[in-house]
Amino acid sequence: MEPNVHDIIKNHVTLSVTCVDRLYVNGYVPTLQTSGQLCYFLKDHRGNPIPSPALFGPMRNRFLAEIERFAQTNRIPQVEFKRGERKDEVANRLRTRFKAAEGVVFIGVAQEKASSFKARKVRGPKGGVGFDFSRQPVAVNHYYFYLQDRRWGPGFVKIGSYLPFPVKLCLNGHEWVKQRLREQRIGFESLDNGFLSCTNPERLQQLCDSLGPAEVQDFLDRWSHKLPWPLLRKDRAAGFDHKLSLWQLEVSLTHVFDEPVQGRLFFDGIVGDNLDLGRPDRVSLLFPNRHTRRTVPPKHGYRTRVITRGVDPSLHISYRRSDLKQYFKLGKAGRTELTINDPADFGCTKSLRNLGYLRNVGATVNRRLLEQERIGHNCALSQQAFDRLQRPTEEQGYRASALRFGDPRVMALLQVLAQFGQVAADFRNADIRAKVAALLGLALTDYTCGMMTYDLRRLNRKGLISRVNGTHRYRVTSYGLKSALFMSKVFLRILRPGSQSLQDNPDDIQRPLRKALAAVDAEIAHMCDAAQLQPAA
Repeated sequence: MEPNVHDIIKNHVTLSVTCVDRLYVNGYVPTLQTSGQLCYFLKDHRGNPIPSPALFGPMRNRFLAEIERFAQTNRIPQVEFKRGERKDEVANRLRTRFKAAEGVVFIGVAQEKASSFKARKVRGPKGGVGFDFSRQPVAVNHYYFYLQDRRWGPGFVKIGSYLPFPVKLCLNGHEWVKQRLREQRIGFESLDNGFLSCTNPERLQQLCDSLGPAEVQDFLDRWSHKLPWPLLRKDRAAGFDHKLSLWQLEVSLTHVFDEPVQGRLFFDGIVGDNLDLGRPDRVSLLFPNRHTRRTVPPKHGYRTRVITRGVDPSLHISYRRSDLKQYFKLGKAGRTELTINDPADFGCTKSLRNLGYLRNVGATVNRRLLEQERIGHNCALSQQAFDRLQRPTEEQGYRASALRFGDPRVMALLQVLAQFGQVAADFRNADIRAKVAALLGLALTDYTCGMMTYDLRRLNRKGLISRVNGTHRYRVTSYGLKSALFMSKVFLRILRPGSQSLQDNPDDIQRPLRKALAAVDAEIAHMCDAAQLQPAA
């Protein structure tokens, strides 16, 4: 029997958790971003007669000297990252030696690109000398302070050593929740940076939902006054202080399976069910570095059609600059994860105050994807629902034309509705027009915007999509998704391959079908003989 995604999630999941995973936050000084702001900082605030680039060096040297004193006083290791070296591997190795509840594990330095100020000398009309500043990309040293924090667990703060001194925080929501569970004496088992089990799953989810901007701001406020900092206290008191904005946010939905084989079956079902519909943008099968005959197989063996021995599957769906993926985590859990690389993809700014909104967006998108996959494994239509699509009908006072099964244009529309690309957000005419044209083999000039508008109207009146009030955007309804999946599957997997087999040379027909057709021919010949019917002359 084929693995059924719906049944596996319903009957074989021991823990389900939605949580912010990795969180990357930018720190910038809003009053130190332009040439005019820099000149004000150097001249009016710091009291220098001329805002000169010669002032940059002493500021940098003071910061580096403070780092050196801090490291020596606290006996903190310093590591220079080599080109191509994985920083996480170095950090994990050094973290195993760190035993304190809180502190700096080590300080790393790496040369990386940044946007900094460069100066050009200019002469005034009376012969005076000045400088014109502009922002340009440069390669400068960045200092990584890898931390163990009492509230966040492992993380790091990265500080650029050149004006305007950019800062980046790397935190993990799962680790923050683990610290809260320890404080409240709630038992749990870790799954890398997630959870394998918890004695109080409801409280676990409540804590995951409680993570907000205040907790992130608290992290910066505490460590920016403990670590060496490029700006002086008087600078920060005058308003030259760092403000946080969201750079990248990962929101994950993790399902822990009662047995590893159920996870393999889960991904087997998803991958096998979606390869021909073209729904993921990419399916990755990650092989181990080395596999031999002596490699020990899993306890329950390998029972899959697509995912073979030693292969870790992952599905990837792109939405603008964001990425939605599913993968098998450590052979024990299925993780669905939305990585938001630009909050503008979902209609908001990078302000830290939007963290809660984006967490809810990620949770909704992850659930939509999983629901689409569950519907995909249970998408049968009733005769009444099928007939409603095949015939013109009257819908809310409007005539709705038929969506006839097998019609190339209709099938292209339905296949686009079934794609995972519509999971992340609502869509417009322009978002799907190129996809429909590609499936029809037409150029955009042949499948016009007006034709797409007509097709959207048909889909809307039939109830397959609904229009978002006050906008020109649409979303796929549950009925529309089920209809699109059912008709696409029947067309792609039964009608099209079956009709091609019957039209081609009988010798090319697959063996089971050839044997079945031969049996039908023999039975018909037997019936004709019994009825004493002879072929016509």
